[in-house]
Amino acid sequence: MSNRLVGPRLSDRQRLAWLRLIRTQNVGPASFRDLINRFGSAEAALEILPELMISGGANRIARIPSVAEAEAELEAARRAGARFVGIGEPDYPPLLKNMDHPPPLLAVKGEGAVFRLPAIAIVGARNASLAGIKMARTLATDLGRHGYSIVSGLARGIDTAAHQGSISTGTIGVLAGGLDMPYPPENVGLCDEIAGHGGAIVSEMPFGWQPRAQDFPRRNRLVAGMSLGLVVVEAAQRSGSLISARLATEMGRLVFAVPGSPLDPRAAGTNGLLKDGATLVTEAADISDAIAPLTGLHAPKTTPLEDPIDFSAPPPGENERASVVEALGPTPVSVDEIIRHTGLHPAQVFMVLLELDLAGRLERHAGGNVSLVFGDV
Repeated sequence: MSNRLVGPRLSDRQRLAWLRLIRTQNVGPASFRDLINRFGSAEAALEILPELMISGGANRIARIPSVAEAEAELEAARRAGARFVGIGEPDYPPLLKNMDHPPPLLAVKGEGAVFRLPAIAIVGARNASLAGIKMARTLATDLGRHGYSIVSGLARGIDTAAHQGSISTGTIGVLAGGLDMPYPPENVGLCDEIAGHGGAIVSEMPFGWQPRAQDFPRRNRLVAGMSLGLVVVEAAQRSGSLISARLATEMGRLVFAVPGSPLDPRAAGTNGLLKDGATLVTEAADISDAIAPLTGLHAPKTTPLEDPIDFSAPPPGENERASVVEALGPTPVSVDEIIRHTGLHPAQVFMVLLELDLAGRLERHAGGNVSLVFGDV
């Protein structure tokens, strides 16, 4: 497989500006997209950021990475044999475009062509049993033979077994830290093997970023978002794998679970998923039969690289800002509800929400809902 697909690409200048923008504090995937849509380009957004942060009530202006810092990260990627792929480019994982707030840039090492295969995620316990490891490896191998790629999080146990079972057919590892900071460290060799055998390693985090506890749910979100369905092999009652299953359900992905002994705490989570309606799995055919009808129904959305929107309404003033802030609280609400309640032009509401987000005062939730951060209510 070729590691590059044909289609429109960011220019070097655009890629540099995109990297600076997404690495700015309080600029997440949602606010990044809003900034591009509102101001037409990342370069224009970078110029206006300080003003927007002040309008949103920020206590201090977040530092914007310099051109030199962004160039240094691009060079670090090049030295690692990796590259940054933008959401509008052809070798960006297609299913990610259909999830809420997809990362605008992904660091990718390996073959972009693996993203063309229909993907299934396999996740589970780090302290997996031998039976669980064997099951994960067997499922990954069999699904790979039927033309699926396997996505997982490169953790110990089930994740590692899933990657090992699908190296020869195509596997995608998603990291919680930077692309140069695989966790656990013993999987450095596995990362290299995946990238060297037609698979890919991806991360949305900066190079040099040591993964923290809060970064793993973000990683799990990408694992679920890249896949048509997610299989949980072993999982305790409170585990990251169950977070992945919940995220997959919220995204409309299929959720599968391998049953286990009621006496094994590592099966408590999977057995609970089955009680809640997950599809029972004892062999790869249980997954492929359910996924097969979906493989032709997920054409990626058309995503312009930088698509300015004509905002006809005047910019919001203090009265409009106060009206939106008053409508918000700790309970998530939809943007449509805010627009109806305030009677403001949608462009004004979106602009105020963007300002609040950049000031660190807004929290975004699944389904496009928003709330004020705790302590700002």
